[in-house]
Amino acid sequence: MEEVPRRLTRSNNGMIAGVCAGIAEYFGWDPTMVRVGYILLSIFTAFTGVIAYLILWIVTPKKGLQEE
Repeated sequence: MEEVPRRLTRSNNGMIAGVCAGIAEYFGWDPTMVRVGYILLSIFTAFTGVIAYLILWIVTPKKGLQEE
């Protein structure tokens, strides 16, 4: 039986768009810690994290809408 490769998707459990929760699900991390890390990264990198979040929001598919 072939193992289906994991795919990064936006979570249905998200606060805004599900990007941080999707990353947490993909790596098996706590979503709250990913969100805190994202906020700190955004603050300390002159808010370039906001641009990265918007790009991930656009390019990452929502969970359940994967192609077959």
